[in-house]
Amino acid sequence: MRRVVIVAATAGLGLTGLGAVGTASAAPAPTTGGLKWHTCQADLVNEVKAYDGLSPVKVSEIIRCAELQVPLDYNRPYGKKITLQLTRTPHTGTGKAKGDIVVNPGGPGGSGAGFGARVFAQNSPAMQAAYNVIGFDPRGVGRSVPALSCDVNYSNAPRPDYGTGDRKSVAIWLKKSAAYSKACAKADKIGLLKHIKTVDSAKDLESIRRATGNSKLDYYGASYGTYLGATYATLFPKRVGRMALDGVVGPKGVWYEANLNQDVEFDKNMNYYFGWIAKYDSVYHLGKKQADVRRFFYGLRAKLAKKPVYQTLDGTRVAVGPDELTDVIQNAGYRRSQAVWHTFAVGLSAYKKGDLATFAGTFGAQTTGGSDDNNFAVYNAVQCTDVQWPTSWKKWHRDNTRINRKHPFLTWGNVWFNAPCLTWPAKAGKPVDIGRTRDLPKNILLFQSTNDAATPYGGALDMQKRLKGAHLVVQDGDRTHCIVHRGSAKVDAYFDAYFLSGKLPSKKTVHVPQLGDPVPPAGVQAKSAPAPVFDDVIK
Repeated sequence: MRRVVIVAATAGLGLTGLGAVGTASAAPAPTTGGLKWHTCQADLVNEVKAYDGLSPVKVSEIIRCAELQVPLDYNRPYGKKITLQLTRTPHTGTGKAKGDIVVNPGGPGGSGAGFGARVFAQNSPAMQAAYNVIGFDPRGVGRSVPALSCDVNYSNAPRPDYGTGDRKSVAIWLKKSAAYSKACAKADKIGLLKHIKTVDSAKDLESIRRATGNSKLDYYGASYGTYLGATYATLFPKRVGRMALDGVVGPKGVWYEANLNQDVEFDKNMNYYFGWIAKYDSVYHLGKKQADVRRFFYGLRAKLAKKPVYQTLDGTRVAVGPDELTDVIQNAGYRRSQAVWHTFAVGLSAYKKGDLATFAGTFGAQTTGGSDDNNFAVYNAVQCTDVQWPTSWKKWHRDNTRINRKHPFLTWGNVWFNAPCLTWPAKAGKPVDIGRTRDLPKNILLFQSTNDAATPYGGALDMQKRLKGAHLVVQDGDRTHCIVHRGSAKVDAYFDAYFLSGKLPSKKTVHVPQLGDPVPPAGVQAKSAPAPVFDDVIK
């Protein structure tokens, strides 16, 4: 599942599909020699300093880096190589670590090198003492080489209005999306687009296992990382150690149908959020009823389509059009937290009061080049080739027009986030049929909230059914995407018990209570709020 970040970058999903059965006979060629761990580059150290305050352990001071060469094409294991960036945050206990937990933050396209340090920092002291945490940038991502980027100007703000399937917006976005696909073909110098499917990254996980010298892979995957982990378990079932999958992608319907399902669920979560803002009208002054706040939001989106807001903030020219507003506030549908919900409510209130600097600081994106195109490029590269998307624009238009009638928040933005798949330059494959393999491990542990919009609850039930023997921890009523390390002591206790002792919940499915809605900070007025730090996955 694609991460949404505070810098606008269009809505969308990220999942991956069904098809041919994989077998462990496709194991990667042996890696050459051990990993050479060394001091990480300064920019990565600075990146993970944000996690130093999450625990007594300063992860920026102990994190180490290594590079791992893997085949571009696993069918030609001694041919052209690419390089994966790995990080290792070492355990704090004495003696040998209990193991290495390899982690993935989702996406596809999410950078995982720093994510390893974040997971370590949020682990309990007992987990920190027991396990090293291995993060990695997947092929094509971040500090791995080569890193894919197609057009750094593609997301310049304000982008053309997503529209509602009208002839004008369709013509603009079909042309824009096709140009992006063409730019990706031109940017790919080594044939990476042909070898960046989820099955390729699953084989990279096997290469990482071998390089770290572990007989089994211990793994934690969030969002799209759950699909990657399940693919690995299907390809290499005998190599699975302990595997926790959090915010579970449903294998059925990836990726086209999965995006349609997401449109419905995000609309529900955003309407709930508008109701929360209305509940605290004394703070935000946007209306006392959900319908009032919802009307304000869609009215604002229509105004911005005609007249975007421009501001210069700290020397950078930013703009907020209807797309940027939608993309950024979508975070409220991912995370039910005080920092996120209060910040965006303050931003909306600022527009109403004429405080355009605060409004643009909350929802704005750069007007000129330099955007991080890597995430978007890899997202499309994986999703467009994991499985064949419908090639008929009429089908896309018909399906999304139907959904948009009742669920307009995300629908057309999600269409255009994925539209490069209509003209993608690399051939689509047939992904692994999740769970259809011999020797499937019976000890996989799933985590899921019932009102997760990014990876809807039904997908977790589908995954549990396919991964026979898997146990599921459900947080009832919660609207947060991914629930481990999100404030529930009961959830985290299941996570710790599983990795520390191999203990699974007593029942196949167990339920834990939700945390409830946040409240605005004590004594605040809707004047300003610090921008929240988004460390999710696409999460």
